[in-house]
Amino acid sequence: MDAWYLICFLGALAVLIAFTNQFVLKLQTTIAITTGSVVISLLLILAVKLLGDESALALINIVGSLNFNQLLLNGMLGFLLFAGAMEIDLKALRRQRWEITILVLFSTVLSTVLVGYASHWIMSQFGWDVPLIYCLLFGALISPTDPIAVLAIIKQMNAPKNISIQVEGESLFNDGVGLVIFSTLFAVAFSNVDPTFGSVAELFLVEAIGGILFGLVLAVIAHFLIIHSTDMNIRLLVTLTIPSAGYALAILMHVSGALAMVMCGIFIGNVTRSKSASLSRISSIRYVKNFWHATDSFLNALLFLLIGMLIVSMSLTLDELAIGLCMIPAVLLARFISVGAPYLVFRQFRRYDLNSVRILTWGGLRGGLALAMAASIPNDTVLANGHNLHNLMVIVTYIVVIFSIVVQGLTISPLIKKSIAAGKAEL
Repeated sequence: MDAWYLICFLGALAVLIAFTNQFVLKLQTTIAITTGSVVISLLLILAVKLLGDESALALINIVGSLNFNQLLLNGMLGFLLFAGAMEIDLKALRRQRWEITILVLFSTVLSTVLVGYASHWIMSQFGWDVPLIYCLLFGALISPTDPIAVLAIIKQMNAPKNISIQVEGESLFNDGVGLVIFSTLFAVAFSNVDPTFGSVAELFLVEAIGGILFGLVLAVIAHFLIIHSTDMNIRLLVTLTIPSAGYALAILMHVSGALAMVMCGIFIGNVTRSKSASLSRISSIRYVKNFWHATDSFLNALLFLLIGMLIVSMSLTLDELAIGLCMIPAVLLARFISVGAPYLVFRQFRRYDLNSVRILTWGGLRGGLALAMAASIPNDTVLANGHNLHNLMVIVTYIVVIFSIVVQGLTISPLIKKSIAAGKAEL
């Protein structure tokens, strides 16, 4: 069995878990698949450790041979970001555009720094001498939040609209900003970039502004093709070329493909969709929207199962497990500070739900993007205490993400109920 067969079977397994969940656990789909991937990973680890099962060992060898940098960052990520950005409603975001902008830029950068220094201190307590630049790299990859799971819960419970807008807007936009910060620090850590303020700032601006401008150009071209196409299937195929050929071209041009996909998704999801509606193409709009919603869910499910298999192929130590568990409160505290600080200013100008900061903190789930970035860190390049830094980053990220989606995702409901009750009391 080769890597392609593995991906096919994991995709089928993700669909099977989602289908079974409808009748058994009845959890939100992302939470159910994440939990399923953890259980499967643990069973495989036990099979390898206790039985030395040949099929499990063969699976480990296949997963170990996968190029996760190509598969995730240069492949699946473009589709995930484009699909997520198509769900953004600019009209709904307009009223809180300044809050979302500050949360996306200021909070993501602050969280990166706080988590970076916290992880550096935590690792030193375990005797791990990891250079600060790699700790900041971890801060950059774990700071972006994933809106998919928590948004489904928020919408299902009919949470206050302003909270839903803040969570959705911040999560979708900070994916692109977080990836640009990660790419910048990655270049400093693993390339020949001189780590001066000027060089780092230039690299960041070229990636960010270049990605935004390229995304707008790509969106205008796609908009023209979609509007002037008479075939529903051709319109869908045009959208498919954006996260495939468009994302690949952005990488070749050394601009942020992530921000380009976010800009394209927003443009297509708002401007192109609105124009199509005026042309009485409602069925076409639903067709494209449903396709991308299903694609987003499927790729996220596949990603969690792939990372679960990747964890099985690594040698897990007690130190790595302990560091991962210690990073959970550190990441949550950094999230609380980076979100709470702007709200001290926001509340001087506008009234907000009293639970806004707590919901944004506890509901700021980490997901596929963090795992994809962690898996892209070069293997066997940097050693810390004789251990592979790549393995440490993936294991710690996996632990934080699993806690985030399973524990935080399952316990966010009481906070949302408080907000709903408070809103009714005001009425």
